[in-house]
Amino acid sequence: MYQKKLVFLSACLGMLLFGVTLITLGSVVPELAHEFQLSDIEAGTLFSILPLGVLAGSLVFGPFCDKYGYKYLLALSALLIFIGFEGIAFATNFSILRISVFVFGLGGGIINGATNAVVADITENEKYANLSLIGVFFGIGALGMPFIMALLKNVIDFQWIIAAVGLVALFAALFYMLIDFPLPKHRNGFPIRRSFALLKDKVLIFIAFFLFCQSSFEAIINNWTTTYLMVQTGVSPGKALYALSLFVVGMTVTRLLTGSVLRNVKTQSLLIASFVLLLCGCFLLNTNNYVRAIFGLVLMGGGLAGGFPIMLAKVATRYKDLSATAFSVVLAIALLGNMLVNYMMGILAQKYGIHNLINVAFIEIAVMTVLTILIFRFQKSKPVNGSGDRELEDQVI
Repeated sequence: MYQKKLVFLSACLGMLLFGVTLITLGSVVPELAHEFQLSDIEAGTLFSILPLGVLAGSLVFGPFCDKYGYKYLLALSALLIFIGFEGIAFATNFSILRISVFVFGLGGGIINGATNAVVADITENEKYANLSLIGVFFGIGALGMPFIMALLKNVIDFQWIIAAVGLVALFAALFYMLIDFPLPKHRNGFPIRRSFALLKDKVLIFIAFFLFCQSSFEAIINNWTTTYLMVQTGVSPGKALYALSLFVVGMTVTRLLTGSVLRNVKTQSLLIASFVLLLCGCFLLNTNNYVRAIFGLVLMGGGLAGGFPIMLAKVATRYKDLSATAFSVVLAIALLGNMLVNYMMGILAQKYGIHNLINVAFIEIAVMTVLTILIFRFQKSKPVNGSGDRELEDQVI
C-alpha cells in the first residue's frame, strides 16, 4: 500500500528535475559551443533535439503508466536524466552530445507527465491545488540551475557541475524503486479503443489547445523577452536575464499561493484572475521603461501559473481510469504549441521586429479566453467512452 505523502514527495522531486532539465541546456550551451567548436547552426540543433526528446517522453508515458503503473517508468525516467547529465558533461564528440541531449529530454518528458498524473491520481479533491504545489518545484529547479552555474562557474569546470547535479537524478531513480505507487489501472489489458476515443472528446481537445496556447505563451516569454528588453529598453543582457528570472518567480510564488492559501477558491475565479494578470502584464511590458517591464513580467508569470494545474485537474477528473493517457494527449499537443509558436515568433521577429512579441501575447490571451469559455460550457458533457460511461467491450493489450 502506497503512502500519499511519500508519493507526493517523489513527484516534487521529479518536477524539480524537470525544471533543471529544461534550463540546463541553455545554461551550458556557450561552454559546449567552445568545447566542441560548434557553429551557431550546430549549437541551434541542440535546442531542437531537446524538445523532440520531451515530446517523445510525453507521448509514451501515459499508456504505459495506465497499464503498468508509475514505479518503474519514473525510475527509468530519472535514470535517463542521469545518463543525459553525464553524457552532456563528458561527451567526447558532437554525436554523443546530441544523443545525450535527446535522452535528457526523453527522461524529462516522461517525468513531467508521470509526476503530474500520479499526483492527480492520489488526490481526491482540489487536484489543481496539489498540481500547483508540485509546479512550485519546477520553478525552483528552473531558477536554481542558473544560480548554481553562476555561483560555481569560476570555481569548478562546468562539466563537473553538470555531473554532480546528475547525481540528484540517480538518487531519484533509487528513491522511486524503494517506495510504493498506486496500482496500475488496467493490469488485465489496456483499452485501446477507449484511448483513441479521447481524441473525439471536444472538451479534451479544447483543453489541449488551451495548453497549446499556454505552453507557447511561456515559450515566447522565456525565449524572446531578453531580446525584447534589450531592444525596447536598451538594458544589458544581464539585466534582461534578471527580469526574466522574476517572471519565473512570479509564476512560482503564485503556484505556491494557489496550492496553499487559495486552494479553496473556485477554478473559474482563479482563471479570471489569471487573465486579468496577463492583460495587465502585457500592457506594462509594452514599454520602454525597464522597471515597468519588470512589473509586467512578474504579473505575466502570475497569470500563467494556473493554466496547467487547473486544466490537468479537469482532465484527471474527466478521465479517472485513463488519466495518464489523457495527460499524454494534452501535454503532447501543448508541447507542439511550444515548438511551433516559438518558431513562428522567430520568423516574425526577424522580418517585422521583436516588438511583435506583445501582439502575439495579446492574441494568445484572446484565444485562451475563448477556449476557457468553451471548456466551461461543455465540461458537463460525458466523455466519449469515458470513465463515467457504462463499460463497453473493448480491444485490450
